[in-house]
Amino acid sequence: MKVGIDVSQHQLEWPEIRRRVLWADEAGFESAWVFDHFTSLYGDPMGPCLEAWTLLAALGAITTQIRLGALVTGVTYRNPALLAAEVVTVDQVSGGRLNVGLGAAWHRSEHDRLGFDFPATGERIERLDETVQIIKGLLTSDDFDFEGRHYRLHHAYYHPRPVQRPHPPIWIGAGGEKVMLPLVARLADVWHGFGAVDDLTRKSAIVDRAAEAAGRAPEEIGRSTNLSISEPWDVVRRQADRVRAAGFSHLIASWPAEGLARVEEFATRVMPELVA
Repeated sequence: MKVGIDVSQHQLEWPEIRRRVLWADEAGFESAWVFDHFTSLYGDPMGPCLEAWTLLAALGAITTQIRLGALVTGVTYRNPALLAAEVVTVDQVSGGRLNVGLGAAWHRSEHDRLGFDFPATGERIERLDETVQIIKGLLTSDDFDFEGRHYRLHHAYYHPRPVQRPHPPIWIGAGGEKVMLPLVARLADVWHGFGAVDDLTRKSAIVDRAAEAAGRAPEEIGRSTNLSISEPWDVVRRQADRVRAAGFSHLIASWPAEGLARVEEFATRVMPELVA
């Protein structure tokens, strides 16, 4: 089991985010994650909220071991070719420690406030599909053509190549059973799911069947979900054990309201059992 930490950048400025990620790097967490929003999702709506991809580049430059990513990048916020260039940049800066978390986006009021288009759900899913194809194509080809419904590239290329070949792992956050999970099965290296273990188990089986239908081996697709570490440690252990038994290979611990002391205790008392 690989264990990451969601640093929860709501209301945080750079010194505190830096402190959390550097600590997690030293503490042995496998990955650290930010989110892709421009305003905090809770607390003071006027509070600080740093942009995800420039933040990832800064974190990549100061850490040494921990993998980095955004759970998840909303594909409505950036042109896919621009995002592909950001992917390569962060991968290069970090020495090949980037995970590319992607999703169809959901925060309509944020889009409206900042002037980002917010298409209907079906179109956002189509844009996610095309974005994954473009990132993979642009990072592996020097003459990439793409004619999608929403994006078009002609004889496109981008250099340098990423450190990770053929490209950094693509994580897709998804829950919809009819369209999103089959998309995961076709395109993702890792599926990040949400919810109760019974629901995750059922949805994981959907990913398995859709992967086989798409000609992929289900075991090629990693499984990830979040883990609350605010409950008593026996409860945390039981939840982690159930997720592991359901076939999940990654757990992302949510930074708790109790603060660093609680995360330190998790890292010393519980995490060694999970990664053994």
